[in-house]
Amino acid sequence: MNFDEYRTFDATGLAELVADKQVTAAELLEVAQARAEAVNPRINAIVREVPAAPADAAPGPFTGVPFLIKDIGQDYAGVPSSRGSRALRSIPVTEHATVVQRWIEAGLVIFGKTNTPEFGAKGITEPEAWGPTRNPWNLTHTPGGSSGGSAAAVAAGIVPCAGANDGGGSIRIPAACCGLVGLKPGRGLTPMGPALSESVHGATVQGVVSRTVRDTAAMLDVISGGEPSGPYAPKLPGTPFASAVGADPGKLRIGVRVPSAINPNPHREAYAAVEATAQTLTDLGHHVEELPQAPFDDAALAREFLLSWFVYTAWELEEAKRISGAGDEAFERDTLILAAIGRATSSVAYVDAVQRRHDHTRRLTTFFESYDLLMTPTLATPPPRIGEFELPELLKRGSDVLLKTRTAGLLRFTKILDDSVDANLAWVPYTQLANITGRPAVTLPLHWTADGLPLGVQFVAPLEGESLLIRLGAQLEEAMPWRDRVAPV
Repeated sequence: MNFDEYRTFDATGLAELVADKQVTAAELLEVAQARAEAVNPRINAIVREVPAAPADAAPGPFTGVPFLIKDIGQDYAGVPSSRGSRALRSIPVTEHATVVQRWIEAGLVIFGKTNTPEFGAKGITEPEAWGPTRNPWNLTHTPGGSSGGSAAAVAAGIVPCAGANDGGGSIRIPAACCGLVGLKPGRGLTPMGPALSESVHGATVQGVVSRTVRDTAAMLDVISGGEPSGPYAPKLPGTPFASAVGADPGKLRIGVRVPSAINPNPHREAYAAVEATAQTLTDLGHHVEELPQAPFDDAALAREFLLSWFVYTAWELEEAKRISGAGDEAFERDTLILAAIGRATSSVAYVDAVQRRHDHTRRLTTFFESYDLLMTPTLATPPPRIGEFELPELLKRGSDVLLKTRTAGLLRFTKILDDSVDANLAWVPYTQLANITGRPAVTLPLHWTADGLPLGVQFVAPLEGESLLIRLGAQLEEAMPWRDRVAPV
């Protein structure tokens, strides 16, 4: 099999070829590795090799299909999980993550780990430890983050599907930037163990980025379900998620919102993405209605999300220091600043931010009494350029002084920080809602800009809405097909 043929199949299709003995797992791995060798020097998606033994692939739904996992939260025994940090890049982990074990048992052939920002703390993938990952649609632009390496690898055709996880948009943002499907499952549906019970109070979940809805659905079947050390025994649907592909979603009531408190004037391409999708949905018989305001307090949600994120970053930094024995010099300036702000946050303010998540959940629940889904752009702007969010030189110097004097927490009270936060969230103001409320959400590659960059459309569903998102996603995939679009890299 050559690459041109390989690229036409999704993971489900490749597994069928292996099952029918039309191709071997070794042949597929050879094509995937050759593609990686050809394009990875340009996109920097894969940062670490994993020993692969295709002949030993387990019998399962994806036997013999090449696969990549993310270098944070998806531990592979004997291989370091750097979490995008210099401090951890040489320290092997001792056991597989549960989600990785499930992928292995499904027959996937894991041969590498993908790039991520330090601690997954950004919506871009530009860690100092590994260098920036570039978008295969345009190498000067970001593939998003934090699963940017996985998304770039799939968009570049190295693998048809790759491991990802999402604590504030880290599946959906890179999927939208790279023209892929990205489903964030509901809270507790996929395992975070055995190293963790849950991450960021359950906001972070495991998943994949893929080229097709059917791959996303079948992968959700593979990884869903609780684990002995987990906090939940999640309710699973009576039928496989994969069976929802091609099933009628019914006539849905869909509320649409494009402006947000963080970005009241999204890019015209964000409006174009939603408008084209809304027209198609209407043609398919769904009721689509523009909302006069967001169905929740999005300004408060953003503040509370960031506050808890800063505190969690402070904990992650201390945990990494404990594991590695490293000092501050082993971590990025931005990480140290976020951690300092987290440490400067009072325990009462932190608990208040976490407790107020329920306020947003209740408001969203009320919204779902009248609507089946909430639709937004996934991105408020096209994917930004590499380096666009680097701190200004003056702020770098000032931050270094504050870090050295251990007074960086004072940045929490300055307008400079607010401006920096607004700039970093203004292009991705829509994704945190699903994490805070624990609801499932999906981004679909339904729009490309005039410059040829992807820009996704997001749908948020109520509890147990994964199957509904898959049904609608498959319907839109047929009505607005994207599978044949190929990134120019």
